[in-house]
Amino acid sequence: MRQGLRQRLQHIGARSVLSAAIFLAAWPIRAQQPDAAVVNKVDAMVHARFDSVASFTVTEHYAVFRSGDETHPAAEMTVKTTYRKDTGKSYEMVSESGSTVIRKFGLEPLLENEKRVNDPANREASWFTTANYEMKLKTGVTEQIGGIECVALEISPKQKAPNLIYGTIWVDAKDGSIVRIEGTGSKSASMWTGPAHVVRDYARFSGYMQATHARAETDSSLFGKTVVVIDYTDYQVQLTPAK
Repeated sequence: MRQGLRQRLQHIGARSVLSAAIFLAAWPIRAQQPDAAVVNKVDAMVHARFDSVASFTVTEHYAVFRSGDETHPAAEMTVKTTYRKDTGKSYEMVSESGSTVIRKFGLEPLLENEKRVNDPANREASWFTTANYEMKLKTGVTEQIGGIECVALEISPKQKAPNLIYGTIWVDAKDGSIVRIEGTGSKSASMWTGPAHVVRDYARFSGYMQATHARAETDSSLFGKTVVVIDYTDYQVQLTPAK
């Protein structure tokens, strides 16, 4: 009788171990599937946007705030931006006011950097894709951003550059379009400041996401706290003709 009981217990134990082994083997696969599905959508939508948007124009308003005062801009600039897939971005000055120093050494280099980032030779290096980032689903729970059901992905750049961030992107749960980004630059753009903390929101125009509002904050012992706020209005988007 004791021998039979021992055999039954061993059999139960073996089944338990086998069940646990099967569970542990299957768990990583189940855990990774949602990540892969969402990340694949993000990659596909970034490339679809690039392929589909032939050009656009947009009015961009830049406001710079200093020393914690976000009610009175120290400098402002409004430009009309033109993007063309084959050439990148160009800017036409509409108006500017406030500190000449801030405009010359802050805003104008910012526009030049945007030109550089969007140059056809460089632009893919800053895309939010798996070519540039490790991406991991933060939670399976969706949240509403701008009326869109979104999921959040934690992103880590594969190399350090001022235009690559550590942070989070929120993407449309249906198609993977980027709705919001938030994070800190992986490298400082200047020897005088630390990496910028950035937030950027997007909305859909002609079927594809475009930036509508952005905020970048830097801090340094030399310049103190500086905040740049950008608002994007009056998009005119031209899509690539269907073949």
